[in-house]
Amino acid sequence: MPRIQDDFRRGQLAVAALFFSLGFQYASWASRIPSIKAHLGLSAAEVGLLLMATGVGAVASFPLVAWLMRRLGSRRLSLLSALCLALLLLAMAELPDYPVALLVMCVDGVLVGALNVSMNAQGAALEVRFKRNTMARLHATFSGGSLVAALLASAMNLLTSSVLPHFLVAAGLLLAALVGARPGLLAEDAPAEAAEAKEEKKKRSWTLPARLTLWLGIAMAFGTITEGAMNDWSSLYLKEVAKASAELAPMGIAVVSVMMVLARLLTDGWRSRWGDGPIVRTGSALAALGLALALLVGGVVPALIGFACVGLGVAAVTPCVYVAAAAQGSDALTLVATMGTVGLLGGPPVIGFVANAAGLVWGMGAVALAALIVSLCATRISWPAAPGRETPEPQLLTRAEPAQADAH
Repeated sequence: MPRIQDDFRRGQLAVAALFFSLGFQYASWASRIPSIKAHLGLSAAEVGLLLMATGVGAVASFPLVAWLMRRLGSRRLSLLSALCLALLLLAMAELPDYPVALLVMCVDGVLVGALNVSMNAQGAALEVRFKRNTMARLHATFSGGSLVAALLASAMNLLTSSVLPHFLVAAGLLLAALVGARPGLLAEDAPAEAAEAKEEKKKRSWTLPARLTLWLGIAMAFGTITEGAMNDWSSLYLKEVAKASAELAPMGIAVVSVMMVLARLLTDGWRSRWGDGPIVRTGSALAALGLALALLVGGVVPALIGFACVGLGVAAVTPCVYVAAAAQGSDALTLVATMGTVGLLGGPPVIGFVANAAGLVWGMGAVALAALIVSLCATRISWPAAPGRETPEPQLLTRAEPAQADAH
């Protein structure tokens, strides 16, 4: 038992280093956007397009990442993409002009997509191999990486205004994390037998995604819409609608972030006790109800309580959906991850369109609706129970039918 425990902890720390690295790399360059803007002489619109290039790269990476997952496996792909992300920081520090900057940011999006899929595959395989829940804690380390990157950026800004020294230090820390993670990563994935059969079938012919994969993808998309919109619009709601002070307005993001980190540290225990399905259904319903009631009551305190409900409620959505998607094979995991990126990229602008047409209260109401859709999608899926229990592969709660439809 002690040896098994040691192996699990070693693997858990190794995969956590990947999650930490992704959050750290993203927050490192995001924290220096003002410096990059000044260096290249960009307008606000050009900065927006630069940020969109990262999302476009992540979305467009789906076929490439799916192929690389089959070709390299999650271990090698995660190491390769994490290494490239560390080196890419150095390229970001010396951007010569705007077209090159767009290209570099698009490549960053592709690499983020690759690491996102491969590290979640490693996390899911870790749960299967050791029959223990850990995915939610792994996702919490992503937020931890972002926090450490923000602190490092503040410290480096006190020492120098130059981007290159900051990114040299950041790249060095990323490489150190990668070296530490390498020995503990799983040598191979542990997909379900049915998933292996599906992969063999896909090699012979192109197939449409299983309906289960589509439900998981929709749940992921609307879950990331909820997360992204809260980060982008909660402060504005507090200031313009709830009439909070300028000092209090940023507390919206803080409340959501803190609740999500705390909930993810506890979610694995909840998953073991109640299972993934009830956690996702109840949590997303709590997020929808809490935010809707806050909007109806109005005011700063109800808004902060509603935002806390969102952070608490949606914290388990992405970890649980990733676990269920990984059980369907690498292509399903890649597609679900891509749909999550689409939600994260496209959700906040859609909320902005709604707010512009009908007001910010209705825009935030659309966020509550997104959380409700996640809960409804979760009812269409038979989720796996806690690791160690004998359960069938996740499948739709419908009458028996083929899992996939071939398209010739």
